Amino acid sequence: MPLLLLIGCSRNEAPAEPVRSVKVMTVAASELQSRMEFSGEVRARVESRLGFRVGGKITQRAAEVGQQVRAGAVLAQLDPQDYRLAADAARAQVAAAATNRDLAAADYRRFVTLREQNFISGAELERRETTLKAAQAQLDQAQAQLASQGNQARYTNLVADVSGVVTAVEAEAGQVVSAGTPVVRIAADGPRDVVFAVPEDKMVAVRSGTPVQVRPWASESLLNGSVREVAASADPATRTYAVKVSLDAKAPPPLGATVTVIPQLHPGGVPAMIKIPISALRQEGAGTAVWVLERSTMTVRSQTVQVATADGNDAVIASGLQPGMVIVSAGVHVLAPGQKVSVWQEKTSGVPPLATQAPAQPVAGATQAATLATTR
Repeated sequence: MPLLLLIGCSRNEAPAEPVRSVKVMTVAASELQSRMEFSGEVRARVESRLGFRVGGKITQRAAEVGQQVRAGAVLAQLDPQDYRLAADAARAQVAAAATNRDLAAADYRRFVTLREQNFISGAELERRETTLKAAQAQLDQAQAQLASQGNQARYTNLVADVSGVVTAVEAEAGQVVSAGTPVVRIAADGPRDVVFAVPEDKMVAVRSGTPVQVRPWASESLLNGSVREVAASADPATRTYAVKVSLDAKAPPPLGATVTVIPQLHPGGVPAMIKIPISALRQEGAGTAVWVLERSTMTVRSQTVQVATADGNDAVIASGLQPGMVIVSAGVHVLAPGQKVSVWQEKTSGVPPLATQAPAQPVAGATQAATLATTR
């Protein structure tokens, strides 16, 4: 009886955890295979927004959108009447100041003669000299004012400072504008740039000096260029970075043309990236992790990784893995830390192909019956 009690109270052993079969792969560095393409626009490297240096009412606008202009050409004009009157007033002030200066100079010469004859004191001569200097200063001030008013009158003509193409007109005749208000926009002749936007996760492939190929949408020809400038901060609305490409072509596409930009490998060589299948990734808390196989114990452990971007069906790993590691590439959601696994191997069928099988031998009875039927 005691023996039966002991047998009834014994604890059943927990079944051993099954050894799961998983697919594995060895981590290695390789180059990105996917080709990035961006849509860009051809722009002038230098584009100026010209405006009058004085305010007034526009009486004439000679510039039109798309017009080719030369440096020194008059693009628009303001009503110059008020500035001409101001210049005439300044000219009159110069004449008055010159008269006062001449009178002070004549008085000073007379008092010099009187001082030589000791008819006046030295203090009186000094007062006349001071009066002459003040009159000369007033004349200089009036002349400067006249020059300023003359410039103001000339500023009523909006003149192109460079040769180029008018890309926009922002004011019309009859409109009253203040000083500095943009009236005409000119794209200066010279080098052309291609401007396009790059998201943050693709910035690793676009750096200053990176060679690119530019394909205009209107043709299949490829133009060579290089990245000239990368914006230091992202656009607050689109959260993308503006990139400018300098074209090497002697005949670049027209302004405003839409092109396709294809970045090439960096001249210094793009560092090889670690790529793993997306099926090897799993969520662990707030991050991403993979299972690393420990060959010595044939168990798996969790390894946190950081994903940089995607390359086709693969994930590009920024950190967390090193070349030579063995990771689980399939079946990651049924594993636990420290679980024993076995490497899955594809089974091959032992049945020979139908084409290589020997033909079956006919039965003797069937052969005789077929012969009798033929004879009859």
